[in-house]
Amino acid sequence: MVKAVKWVDEIIPDAPYAITEDFMKKLFDEYNIDYIIHGDDPCVLPDGTDAYALAKKAGRYKQIKRTEGVSSTDIVGRMLLCVRERSVSDSHSHSSLQRQFSHGHGQKFDDGGSGSGTRVSHFLPTSRRIVQFSNGKGPGQDARIVYIDGAFDLFHAGHVEILRVAKELGDFLLVGTHTDQTVRILTYHHASDTDVHGGPLWMAHSGLSRSPLPQRGLEEEHALIPIDITLGAKRGAHRPIMNLHERSLSVLACRYVDEVIIGAPWEVSRDMITTFNISLVVHGTVAENNDFQKENGNPYDVPISMGIFKILESPLDITTTTIIRRIVSNHEAYQDWGLDFRLSRCQGLGTSSGWGLGFKTTIGSRIGIGIRDLYRVAVRDRD
Repeated sequence: MVKAVKWVDEIIPDAPYAITEDFMKKLFDEYNIDYIIHGDDPCVLPDGTDAYALAKKAGRYKQIKRTEGVSSTDIVGRMLLCVRERSVSDSHSHSSLQRQFSHGHGQKFDDGGSGSGTRVSHFLPTSRRIVQFSNGKGPGQDARIVYIDGAFDLFHAGHVEILRVAKELGDFLLVGTHTDQTVRILTYHHASDTDVHGGPLWMAHSGLSRSPLPQRGLEEEHALIPIDITLGAKRGAHRPIMNLHERSLSVLACRYVDEVIIGAPWEVSRDMITTFNISLVVHGTVAENNDFQKENGNPYDVPISMGIFKILESPLDITTTTIIRRIVSNHEAYQDWGLDFRLSRCQGLGTSSGWGLGFKTTIGSRIGIGIRDLYRVAVRDRD
């Protein structure tokens, strides 16, 4: 993934998290590094010290401003919003639930509004930002232009590899990223019979679904309320995880991509092929909506009829749902860790309120999953 970023020249695998004297010397002597750079967010080691203290002391540290409005923590939080507490009353309407997922647990939202599916993002794209990601050059006069489209949500290694293969088929790779609305519509038209855990999934008309998990980890008295996985259909009622502009810039950052159509149409028309002088339209074998090949209204009917459509064997069997599955499958262990850690801290402080405040600050505000239930567990344990 990092190697595929267009601004990266070389990577050092298995680099240590802390900048030690030995590693810093290796960077300066073997890799001819001039400066060690990090964003303007704090980077603290387990013992509370600055991870870049030595580099700063040596005068070889530079700090850059992070991109506003998005972070890895926020994106993980959006993925974990795919999980909701079963304690949510069944009397809630589907639209109400969708609005709750879109805005996050514990956050206020307007009951009169419509659920948008995608969680609210604070990332605000500007023309200058888009130019920073652009190659700034178009295809040559006789260039062979290859076109591939998709959602490209949570841009991952599977995306990188299929783009690499596509680029090898021509001189200029044009990528289309579908709108958030298109992705959500596909969600409802391509229903799946399995949830993120591979178990049964009951689809509702709105796209919301429920698949209860068994209670785990704690004795019955202190057991967490079971959760439901809400990954309806092929993607889910609250997909895409990242909005159109976030997804488009992620694709533009890939070294194999030359240009991106932001908000590309679902159907590849003859006019579009002519306008962009497309020589070949491709699609990978691994995707979350490959059912189009079995249905009427194939979005690739035109390029197929023109003899310029090709199915590519996807190098990796990874999808956005695969990534979300990893997060969801680990979130219970993460909750157990947070519970054990906060309970031990609570016993040391001799108070349960400190636990609740700490948990809400570190996990609740980011993810918003099961806070009330975990807080009750801590109080009961303390009492």
